[in-house]
Amino acid sequence: MLISLSEIMNLPRIEKHFTCEYGADVFKEGGNEYRILEKKNVEVSIRNLGGKKLSIKAESGFVLEIPCGRCLVPQRVEIPVDFDEEVDMNISSTERAQNLDETEYISGYDLDVDRLIYEEILLGFPTKVLCDEECKGLCKVCGHNLNEGECGCDRTELDPRMSVIRDIFNQVKEV
Repeated sequence: MLISLSEIMNLPRIEKHFTCEYGADVFKEGGNEYRILEKKNVEVSIRNLGGKKLSIKAESGFVLEIPCGRCLVPQRVEIPVDFDEEVDMNISSTERAQNLDETEYISGYDLDVDRLIYEEILLGFPTKVLCDEECKGLCKVCGHNLNEGECGCDRTELDPRMSVIRDIFNQVKEV
């Protein structure tokens, strides 16, 4: 959803409130797609601070389905969105880029609420999701979920640096 900021900038000390719905049902990040199980309406408040400066606040909350980093069982992960920032509309997009001000959610005099929310979800996205701290993960041989029980596979990992010594022991056994 786009919100026009030009009307708000023309009226001094005005504050407007908007209720928007985040348009996507899937969150895409790093080539992966995560289903959005629940989403609250986005409450946006924009206030003219004078001198072409705006205060933008947005609140919402989302529940995403993200697989466990070890066993791949889908987990419900809550990601709250609480955005509060002042934007100086006097600064051009080139100057914003030079100042490392990442306001990609503003294009001209329009606020792209979907882009703003996407960036906030991305900032709140967990680095690793686990179903349990004691999660055993998947068997490297057959792919069985080890939280459900053992699979019987031989998962012994030998250190490749010890292969020369192993060869010597194997030659001694043959004699």
